[in-house]
This record gives sequence, structure tokens and C-alpha cells, in this order.
Amino acid sequence: MTIDYQGTGYDPYLELSPNFRLYEFTRSRIAKTRGIKNRITEDHVVANLRQLCRKVLEPVRVLAGQPVRVNSGYRCPALNAAIGGAEESQHLFGEAADITLREGLVYLAHAIADAPNIPFDQLILEERERSNPVPHGRWSRWLHISHRAHGPNRGDVLTISKALDGKRREWGLHPAQD
Repeated sequence: MTIDYQGTGYDPYLELSPNFRLYEFTRSRIAKTRGIKNRITEDHVVANLRQLCRKVLEPVRVLAGQPVRVNSGYRCPALNAAIGGAEESQHLFGEAADITLREGLVYLAHAIADAPNIPFDQLILEERERSNPVPHGRWSRWLHISHRAHGPNRGDVLTISKALDGKRREWGLHPAQD
């Protein structure tokens, strides 16, 4: 039985690859709280997500040796605008995911950057200073990783750090410390 997912005809449990399902890429706390329907309406977006999962995220999961959590995958234009995403963000096309791990995220970023078999377009270690630090620390971290469905992948690697005072720093990959 196929479930009519958010009125699109896509089953939320559609297998994109052995360890990733469609719903992982469309769920969004921000969309839910703001009443935004983060719907995939085009088949090529699902095809792009399949490529991202099979060519990039599955090898990343193997390299990490643990499950990978997708925090942000596909973003409809309204959701992308709501979070201040780039106008031509690869999230809009199903070509990017922001991921986290239980532990070892910075080390994983270095391992991906050095892995010859992971064809990524961009690998960005992003960190944002928290206004109320939690037991895990003052900074919230995630990896943005993308894969171009068509055309060459650039292999760009960098770190973006956003402090509470609004200062934003960009540089090469963060030193390997977690």
C-alpha cells in the first residue's frame, strides 16, 4: 500500500538507500512550528536524494561506523527562506543534507575530506554558538554535505562558525578536536 505523503504521492518510508528513508529528508521542526508544508513535488528531487544517499551518505555512514542523523535534507522554497538558506541552496534540489553523529563529528569531517571514494561537492563543518550551553558544550555542530546530481563535484571543504555576537568566520577545515 502506498501512503499519500503530504499530498504528493510519495511514501515517507520510501527507501532511498539501505539506511535512509524519504521522511528523514523532509521532516523539519521549523516547518512544523511555522506551518510550512515541506513537500517534494518533483520526481527529480527524489532521484537526487537517492544519489546523495547512495554515493555520499552510505559511504559516510560506513566511514563513521555509526548511524548518521539527517537534521536537514530537502527544503521547499518557503522553508529555505524561513531559515535564511542560500537562494540557490542545494537543499532545494535534494542535493544536500546537514548531518550529525553521536560523537566524532570533527574527526568524521577530516576522514570524509581525505576519502577518495566519496564524491562530495561541498563539505562544510558548521558550528553555531548557543545562548544557553547544554552539557555537550557551548557550540552546536553539524556537517553540511552535498553532491551534484549533474556536473562535476567541486570537493570544497571549509568551516563556518557563527558566534552569538553575529560574527561569522570562514576558513579551511576546523582542527581535528571534538
